[in-house]
Amino acid sequence: MARLQALRNVYGRPMTITSGYRCPDHPIEKAKAEPGMHATGLACDIGVQGAEAYEIMRLAMQAGFTGIGVQQKGSGRFIHVDLRTTPTVWSY
Repeated sequence: MARLQALRNVYGRPMTITSGYRCPDHPIEKAKAEPGMHATGLACDIGVQGAEAYEIMRLAMQAGFTGIGVQQKGSGRFIHVDLRTTPTVWSY
């Protein structure tokens, strides 16, 4: 949570969190073989698009987030950030 607040501080604007912690019984987590980063409390999705998405990704890496997922198609656009052990970037 402290790292997410640090990201928000340098971003300088409110951020819309579209997904945060998910309990193991959440339908998305139940569909997985093993719980994902959201179930550990070390991930969140930030609703953002366009140039703001680029800015969030840049600032998230500077803030120490090591997992960056990009969903920028359709109406549910977001940037996923997490604290995995191996730096990784992917798109949905």
